[in-house]
This record gives sequence, C-alpha cells and structure tokens, in this order.
Amino acid sequence: MAVAPKPSILPEEQIPDYLIYEIMDGKPVYYRDYQAVLNKTKTLDDIMGCSSLQAEIISYLLGIIYRFIDTRKYRVYSNEIGNHIDKNNNLSNDIAIFDKNILTADKINKKYPDVPPKLVIEIDTEADVSALTNFGYIYKKTNKLLGFGVERIIWILIDIQAVLVIESGPDGVSGNWQVRDWNMDIELMDGHTFNIARYLDEEGITVGE
Repeated sequence: MAVAPKPSILPEEQIPDYLIYEIMDGKPVYYRDYQAVLNKTKTLDDIMGCSSLQAEIISYLLGIIYRFIDTRKYRVYSNEIGNHIDKNNNLSNDIAIFDKNILTADKINKKYPDVPPKLVIEIDTEADVSALTNFGYIYKKTNKLLGFGVERIIWILIDIQAVLVIESGPDGVSGNWQVRDWNMDIELMDGHTFNIARYLDEEGITVGE
C-alpha cells in the first residue's frame, strides 16, 4: 500500500516566494495546496490555475460588465489583479473595476495599483486558509478592502452555491453583509444583475458535489 508523503515542515523563511499568493499584515499568504508543491506531488501550475468552473463564471461576469460599462469612466481588470494597500498588505482580486478619476493614467505602471477599486469580485479563493479558516480569511480580506476604500465586494462561493455581497458603511469601513443564494438575481453594479444558477443551467453546466 502506497504511503502518502509527509507534509513539508520547511520554516517559513525557506518557502520560495513564488508560492506566495498575497501579503496580509506583513505575513505571506500562500497558494492553496502549496505544501503539495513542496512535497513534489503537485506542480506550481497545478495550484495556480483556476478551475474551468471558476473560469466560466469569471467569463460570464466579464461578459455582463463589458455590455454595460462605460470604459470612458472605468477600467476593468481581471487575472488576479493586485492591490497595494500599504507596505504590509498586497491583496489579489479576480475582477476589479476602477474609476478612472481614481486610477488615473499616470498611475498605470509595472506595480500593483495603490488606489482602491470601486468594485471587487472574488470567485472562491486560491489562498491557503488553514491558519484562518475559509470564512476567517474572507472576513479579514473583506475588511481590509473596505478600509482601503472599496465600495462593493462580491464573493461567489462555489461549494455552498452562495454569494456574499458587502457594501461599505457610512464610515467607509464597516460593511453591510448580505448572503444570497446564487439562483437569485443579484446586483452587480449600477442596477445590472447576474444570476449564476440560471446561466449555468442555460449552458448545460452541472455543478458537482
């Protein structure tokens, strides 16, 4: 009977930087399953790429966005766009929409944007959440984005087929959290909605357990 390799116990300072997904509170947050790369049971490509279902949902949302967005006013970024919040926090987003009055042309460079998006969309997470739990990670990251100035954050949680919608409060920090089933029409931005369950059904896509 084959014996599974023991988990790596490399000290943090010896874990390669390419396995870092984000920096939060000055500490690295690694890619989910990074230990499998250290143990050579998975490759870096195995853990960095999103699933076909995640990619399909991102494609669906981007399709809606590009039908209504005014590109004279907004910039739409995807592909794990980074956010440089401060020297201790570099966060990653699946989709981010920036106001061009905030992310001006002179701020476009080879570094992460250091101004807040108007809207952030996350589809699950590629992060290792063993130190926080999945909800703990979502809660902490969301509050950092709100504190940075993000107005609206949408988390799409595939395993429980739910959508978290968080909007900044009057103080710009505390958020109004709502949990929706993903078979509901949910506002994306400016009155435009999405419905993941209906889209997947129309495409003949079945979400397994």
